Amino acid sequence: MSEGSGADRYAVMGNPIAHSKSPLIHRLFAAQTGERLHYQALLVAADGFAAAVGEFFRHGGRGLNITVPFKQQARKISAALSERARRAGAVNTLMPDENDRLFGDNTDGIGLIRDLTQNLHLDLEGKTVLLLGAGGAARGVIAPLLAQRPALLHIANRTPFKALDLAGSFGDLGRLSASGLEDIPSLHYDLAINATAAGLDNEVPQLPQGTLAAETRCYDMVYADEATAFMRYAQRCGSRHTFDGLGMLVEQAAESFSLWRGVMPRTAEVIAALRKNTG
Repeated sequence: MSEGSGADRYAVMGNPIAHSKSPLIHRLFAAQTGERLHYQALLVAADGFAAAVGEFFRHGGRGLNITVPFKQQARKISAALSERARRAGAVNTLMPDENDRLFGDNTDGIGLIRDLTQNLHLDLEGKTVLLLGAGGAARGVIAPLLAQRPALLHIANRTPFKALDLAGSFGDLGRLSASGLEDIPSLHYDLAINATAAGLDNEVPQLPQGTLAAETRCYDMVYADEATAFMRYAQRCGSRHTFDGLGMLVEQAAESFSLWRGVMPRTAEVIAALRKNTG
């Protein structure tokens, strides 16, 4: 049972937010697990985030997901942080801790890893991985990617210094290199992940010829009802394996749901239901 009077309240905050699939995902989780909750999408003014969070929890809210553009602000207002949120520099999950302080976590990285390894059955150990972008989306997944022990994680960004800065920040966790988009080393990349903001605008980063090969798994952290711009670009480059970020969205939501409710939903059937709903 997912709705009704007395149900625990949860929400996702962002701007824009009308497109969010999170309410549907959490309704499916609640129905599957028998958890009684109400989950809604809340549009928050650009200058009203901290006030909106405070009001939500003062009125009995139990947990929040945070999306663009508020993840860095969520980190700043958190009284305590998980290690993965500290490393990511951003928070996408908020809840009161045992002392009623605001606790911030980040489930984006584990969501990506579970989609790659459990749903898509990719083994990243010893592989060469290309990460496109050096903003918040990229930063949030670097530590979890390095925990999979790839041979190399190369970060490429339109402005090279941002990629170099990120590589320096995470160099203690594994083998990293960085460059501008036009200077990507000519290597065989087993996996290429698009974490650029361009994907949100239906644009793609232009890469040196040969960067994406037939056997390069090309993963776009953006999701859409049809192939994303990056997926289409990768296909034109010859890649035979392209994926969008819907699985990551569901997996990060499942991790948040587990933090809040103490039960991990089965994600495969929810991903399948969403694919069917949008296909």
